[in-house]
Amino acid sequence: MPVTAKRACQDCFKQTAVHTLLPANKSYWLQHVCETNYFKLLRLLPDLQGVEQAVLEGDKCGQPALHIRLLERTPYTVTVELSHVFAAGAVMEPAVQVRVFLDAKLAEVLSTAATPPARTALPKNPPAVAVLDYKWRLNYFLEKWLDHCLRHGYRMTEARGGVA
Repeated sequence: MPVTAKRACQDCFKQTAVHTLLPANKSYWLQHVCETNYFKLLRLLPDLQGVEQAVLEGDKCGQPALHIRLLERTPYTVTVELSHVFAAGAVMEPAVQVRVFLDAKLAEVLSTAATPPARTALPKNPPAVAVLDYKWRLNYFLEKWLDHCLRHGYRMTEARGGVA
């Protein structure tokens, strides 16, 4: 590959990586990440509306099971908790609480075991950019975690549920 073409590819990669981690228009990209998270979550658990609890196993032995537990159901939203159990009797981590907006087709992280909701983590009346930054980090983490689960073939092995 000629030096100029290689440099152009490297520059393009650097710009893409920067925009992926630090997008210029965070509100637009936050919505985009929440949309993609919704569809990735549906790929993992197609009956998201009707399941109370589910366990998904990866395609390789030794991968921790992904546990999905219903926290709340309303006519237009479902709030679930996603977590792994890394050892028998261990604490479920990272215990990510996700509100799924069924009508808008969005999945937004509310909190994790390590990060409280934005309304309690940030000072009173924070600047909008601080809220966007906080929500961006949480939802970007969920996107990468869901990518990992999909890439490693997580599939439902057991479910318990009711009708929405």
